[in-house]
Amino acid sequence: MQYAPEPVPTASYVSSTVELGDLKRILVRRRFLILATAALLTLATLAYGLLTPALYSSVAEIIIDPQDLQVVTNDVNPSRVPPDGGITMVESQVSVVQSTGVLLKAIQATNLTEDPEFNGQGGLVSRLLGGVLGSGAAETDSTGKTLDALRRRLAVKRADKVLVLDVIVTAKSADKAAKLAQAVAEAYLADQASARAKMATDASDSITARLDEQRKRVQQAENAVEAYKSANNMVMAAGNLVSDQELTEINTQLSAAQSRTATLKAQVDQLRRSGGAPDATSEAMRSSVISSLRAQEATLVDQVSQLGTELGPRHPSMIAAQQQLRDTRALIARELGRIGAAAETDYERALANQQALEAKVAGMKSKSLDTDQASVKLRELQRDLEAVRSVYATYLQRAQETREQINVDSTNARIISNAMPALKKSWPPLPLLLFGALFGGLGLGTALALIAEYSSPTVLSSAQMQSAIDAPVFGVLPAKSARRRWWPFGAATVAGQKTDAVAGLALRRLFASSRRPPNWPLVPSILLTSPPEDAAHRGRVARLLANAAAARGSRVLFIDTNAGSGKKEPLPGLLDVLRGEYAFEALSQYTAGSNVAVLGRGRQTAVFSEAQGVYFTQHMLAQAGRNFDLVVVDGGALADNLNASPLVAMVDEIVMVATLNSTPMRDVTAASQAISVMGRLPTGALLVDEAA
Repeated sequence: MQYAPEPVPTASYVSSTVELGDLKRILVRRRFLILATAALLTLATLAYGLLTPALYSSVAEIIIDPQDLQVVTNDVNPSRVPPDGGITMVESQVSVVQSTGVLLKAIQATNLTEDPEFNGQGGLVSRLLGGVLGSGAAETDSTGKTLDALRRRLAVKRADKVLVLDVIVTAKSADKAAKLAQAVAEAYLADQASARAKMATDASDSITARLDEQRKRVQQAENAVEAYKSANNMVMAAGNLVSDQELTEINTQLSAAQSRTATLKAQVDQLRRSGGAPDATSEAMRSSVISSLRAQEATLVDQVSQLGTELGPRHPSMIAAQQQLRDTRALIARELGRIGAAAETDYERALANQQALEAKVAGMKSKSLDTDQASVKLRELQRDLEAVRSVYATYLQRAQETREQINVDSTNARIISNAMPALKKSWPPLPLLLFGALFGGLGLGTALALIAEYSSPTVLSSAQMQSAIDAPVFGVLPAKSARRRWWPFGAATVAGQKTDAVAGLALRRLFASSRRPPNWPLVPSILLTSPPEDAAHRGRVARLLANAAAARGSRVLFIDTNAGSGKKEPLPGLLDVLRGEYAFEALSQYTAGSNVAVLGRGRQTAVFSEAQGVYFTQHMLAQAGRNFDLVVVDGGALADNLNASPLVAMVDEIVMVATLNSTPMRDVTAASQAISVMGRLPTGALLVDEAA
């Protein structure tokens, strides 16, 4: 006896991932989880918004100019603008505003440690814990708690491309928020002024401390210069050596003496060259005595000449006038001789003076050579002295400048907008929170739905089912057919015609893909199986296939391996035929008004061997070929229905039924493995869509 050949899969289906349509099915199927999550989160947010005390925020704006006010030239705080326009410097001031020192000043200015909202004593739990645990270091704890609370309520921000800091403080009272924001801004300005004054004070103290050392260095350098001059007998006057001054003066005198000697020598030489006419010299011409005598001589010459004409040569007046003329010319000669002798004397005296000065200069020059050798070291000591004096003067001037800068505020930061009480609360923004909670809840619910789906994946699509069983899906049937009378078998109503059309198309595809050998003696047969939870859909699909075939004129034998299992005394059926106790023709009965004959499960009074079951199954299908065109078997869940294993071995097609978005993939895998254990593989699948 031959068994029906096992169909070979015609294609290998690639593993499918979740598609957009599958995601939609997941969300629709788990919509209650998504909506419940969104509603729960929205209600929680609403309760939070209604129960949370309102908070108000106030803003104080501070503008910071990177280029500080330059009160003095050598300022302790540089005013150069960095290459980035001061953005980095202003960003660093954000941390300064939030620093502990600034906040402590603001706390002290506003007496914030006494405010229950900030000192940690406002809540009932805090008071109870304080009473149980004790106060401890109460003041320190209160300051620390106040500082932490203020830091949590403080925000310092800088808008893009501006040098303005926004100091934002949030409190339960609008007036308190404005007061604290203003106090923090003023504390920042005071801290900056104090920091700059401290920098100037530290710089002044540091420079002043160095002044004594610089003064001692100056004294040491001066003492070294004076000691060296004393050791080398170097007397200074007006900053120069006395010997150098004397040498300079004598050189000047020598130059003057040499010039005078040269002049006198020129006069003597001129007198010597004049010979008998010394009155032609320039000295004679410049002499007043000579000039007077020359005038008398000219007068006497005129008188002699007149008397000679009038009186004659022997007249006494003529003789007297001539005698006076001779006396006058003798006086002129004696005066000219005296001038020549005086010139000679002056020349000799000037020459002697020049020679004396030259001797003295020569002596002082030999002495100056020794002094110059000592002056080299002296000049080095003097240069050191000048350098030390310069440093000392610089330190002294800088110390005075830094002392003056202590009381000068060069910070170019100011409050451009004082904090004002807010008109509207800043927290909680109930509409925004509800909006966020609604969409956040939808997102969270969607995430939970996807997590729940992928923790226990179900059949999402035909492609996923094909990948799981490595066989084609012949169709997707709606889960319901509006009031269609599908049992007992009969004609379809108008409302069920669409479902019957889908079932008929699936039946056509099923046999179009079949590899049934030609002239095979057994009747064409289909066995439908499913996981246990899809029993209702499996039975309905089996009847739909049988009814679709009958509607097209085929005679159908419908074998229900589950019918009659709940009765105390079931009627004879399939199990009785497989044991050989009843003939197949005696048990199959047509349903009134249809072409479908039904064979129930039968009595399970005794077991039968698998070989016996296979034999009678083949015999039954061979006999059914005489009276029927198709056998449809509702094989139940094969993992729990081992009595159907003979049918599995002999039927042509084994179709698995599953429900979209409901049947777990692990149950599909278990059903496929049960079929493979019985020696076959699924040849296809039919899916049921509950959403259709």
